[in-house]
Amino acid sequence: MPAPVSSIRNLGPAFEAACLAAGIPTAEALRELGADAAYAKLLRTGTKPHFIGYYVLVMGLQDRPWNDCKGAEKTALRKRFDAIKAEAFDADRAGFERMMDQIGVRPAR
Repeated sequence: MPAPVSSIRNLGPAFEAACLAAGIPTAEALRELGADAAYAKLLRTGTKPHFIGYYVLVMGLQDRPWNDCKGAEKTALRKRFDAIKAEAFDADRAGFERMMDQIGVRPAR
């Protein structure tokens, strides 16, 4: 039986719900995508960007406590987050697409 996203360290029910909405149904699917691709997918489906959310995801996929990363590693994560956000998040587009999904205009992904 596939494991739920919330079975991954640091990730709870709210993150799991966001993953389901983004078409990432299981822990295995999330691991296969990897942190960067999964976070970009979350942003494209309406999740608002937040560095801590990205950071927690990266640490969880490495089976590390959410606050384990410091210094140069954290700085490098911030650069990756900023690049993902710049490429994948458009606040106007995300809101519009979310509205279209709610009224059933676009097919489920």
